[in-house]
Amino acid sequence: MRKSNFALRLQPSLMEEARKVADAEGVALNQLINVAVAEKRSAIRTESYFSERAARADVLKALDILKKAGAGKNPVKGDEL
Repeated sequence: MRKSNFALRLQPSLMEEARKVADAEGVALNQLINVAVAEKRSAIRTESYFSERAARADVLKALDILKKAGAGKNPVKGDEL
């Protein structure tokens, strides 16, 4: 794994909170920041993925499929509202 260095400048209050979280989690501050960046990247990619999927969606086709779901089948015990 290739590593790189970056001088990260955080506001003192944010740095203190990050240290507290790292201590509470039992990890190094560097590891906490790595995980936080990875989680943010994942959230952005997930949002992008679903936006792209939604753009390709055929709403009328999906509604037609949902309309047919369970057609002709009686509710089973536990299906009641």
